[in-house]
Amino acid sequence: MAISLVTQFQPYTDEIFTTESKKSLLTNQDFSWTGAHSIKIYKIGTSDMTDYSRNPVPGFTGSRYGEIKDLDASTEELTLKNDRSFTFAIDKLDNDETAQQLAAASALARQVREKVVPEVDTYTYSVMCTNAGYKPAAVGLTQENIFDEILKANNALDNAEVPETGRILVVTPDVYTIMKRSKDIVMETDIAEDMRLRGVISNLDGAAVIKVPAVRLPENFGFMLAHPCACVAPTKLEDYKIHADPPGISGSLVEGRICYDAFVLDNKVKAIYYQEQAAKAATKPDGSTQETK
Repeated sequence: MAISLVTQFQPYTDEIFTTESKKSLLTNQDFSWTGAHSIKIYKIGTSDMTDYSRNPVPGFTGSRYGEIKDLDASTEELTLKNDRSFTFAIDKLDNDETAQQLAAASALARQVREKVVPEVDTYTYSVMCTNAGYKPAAVGLTQENIFDEILKANNALDNAEVPETGRILVVTPDVYTIMKRSKDIVMETDIAEDMRLRGVISNLDGAAVIKVPAVRLPENFGFMLAHPCACVAPTKLEDYKIHADPPGISGSLVEGRICYDAFVLDNKVKAIYYQEQAAKAATKPDGSTQETK
C-alpha cells in the first residue's frame, strides 16, 4: 500500500551568513564629491632650512634668511570610477505563494547585505593593499614570528611619523588564531562598547584589532596596519527603490545604484603597511612540492 507523506513549508528563509562592514574604521570621508565627479587636492612643498646670515660680507645683496624660492604646488585628481547597479522583479503571486518570503523590503535588504556591502569592502581593501607605502616580501606567518612582524609594521609607521593613535590592525580569522596561540602576544580585550559594536575585538601594541573574512581580502593576505587618514572612501550616491506595480509588472520592481570609490592619498601612503603571506607548499603525488595560492 502506497502512503503519500505530507510535505510542509515553513514561513522561514534560510539566510546566508554575512559580516558587517568594518570599512568605516579604516577609511575617512574627508572630502565631498557633491556636484562633481572628480575633485583635485593640493600637495604643497616646503622650503629647506638654512643658516641665517647674521653678519653678511660687505656688498651682500641677498636675503639674510637664505635664497628665496617659490613653493611647489601640485595637485592629485580623485575621479570616481565605480557606478554600479542591480534590479529584480517580484511577482505578486510569487510573493503570496511563498508565504511572503519574497517581500520586496526584505529582498532589498538581503541584496545590500550579501552583494553591495561585500563588493565595496573587497574593492576598498584591495586599493589599500595595492597602494600601501610599505609592502615587505611575503613571509609565512607563524605563532613564533607573528608578533615580531606586527612590531616591524608599527615601527615602520612610527619612523614615518604616522599618528600613533587611531591605527587599525586588520587580520583574517586564520591569522587571528595564530596571534592567540603566540606566547609573545597579550592582547588587551577591555574595549569600549561603541568600538566593540563597530567590530574592534582587541588592542595590540596600541592598534585596534579587527577581523575581516578572507574572502573580502586579497589572496594570500597576511595582515595590514593602517591609519584611517590614508584612504578616502567616498560613497557619492546610494539609491535604492521599490516600485509597486510599475508598467509591465504585476508586483514589485526593485532597483539599486551605488557610486563609490577608494583613494590612497599620495602623501599618506606610508600610513599603510601590508604584509602578504607566503604561498603554502602543496605536496605532489610524486612527493615533491609546489607553491599554491
